[in-house]
Amino acid sequence: MSEERHDKRSEQRARRMLTTLCEGGLKLASAESCTGGLIAALVTDIEGCSHAFERGFVVYSDDAKHDLLGVPRAILEEQGAVSEDAARAMAEGALQRSGADLAISVTGYAGPTEDGGTEGDVHFALARTGETQHRFERFGPRGRDAIRQCCVDTVLEMLESAVS
Repeated sequence: MSEERHDKRSEQRARRMLTTLCEGGLKLASAESCTGGLIAALVTDIEGCSHAFERGFVVYSDDAKHDLLGVPRAILEEQGAVSEDAARAMAEGALQRSGADLAISVTGYAGPTEDGGTEGDVHFALARTGETQHRFERFGPRGRDAIRQCCVDTVLEMLESAVS
């Protein structure tokens, strides 16, 4: 596993969470925007239990969110791609378009924006059949790498709570 790609604590947490998924016979899918695939990379780097990861969607653009996950254009146009409704629709779309038992989504601003968004504002959602949970975090202007690591930590926390 690459020490440069993930911090050690995240790797350990991901291993524990994936082991729990494996023991429960559960599969995970991810829908990532501002993290650009970091969650998928983290969980697939874990030897021995990465098979609990069913698939990942990296959907940076609005078109990708709509085309690959079925996020309604109305949500993207009216609430924006960085919103509770978009995060929920992303997680629900990943769940519906995969063989996973739960799906996590992340959409936010990892860096400065030109469209009036606030750097560090991130929406997360965790979907299971019949249930979707939302979480909003305001990480502040810490820089892209730090915000993305905060996103990974938040996703791990949400997943740990969901499978414990």
